[in-house]
Amino acid sequence: QVQLVESGGGSVEAGGALRLSCAASGITFGNHYMSWFRQPPGKEREFAAFINRSGGSSYYGDSVKGRFTISRDNAKNMVYLQMTNLNPDDTAVYYCAASESGFSYHTGDYKYWGTGTQVTVSS
Repeated sequence: QVQLVESGGGSVEAGGALRLSCAASGITFGNHYMSWFRQPPGKEREFAAFINRSGGSSYYGDSVKGRFTISRDNAKNMVYLQMTNLNPDDTAVYYCAASESGFSYHTGDYKYWGTGTQVTVSS
């Protein structure tokens, strides 16, 4: 059974930082590309960050570029999202997702999803 379990969300003031974690099980983690998506209240889910299988390449959505950093530890089956300089527009449920197909910012291209972790940023 495939499981992606996010953790690390919470409430933070603007300008603060959080580190999200996603633990994967039931898949050959090193064979999967990993991404973080987020869904702000009342809005559609949007791409935040992507990392390739080795961890050597990453891509970011325009709204998080320069503030968020995605990383992975294939030995631990973990993917992380370090978020800095948070602002209220970053308030969302954050999801990790796994794909075997390569880089994509489309939700439909990801086979496995976690259930999300809430991040709330107050002004």
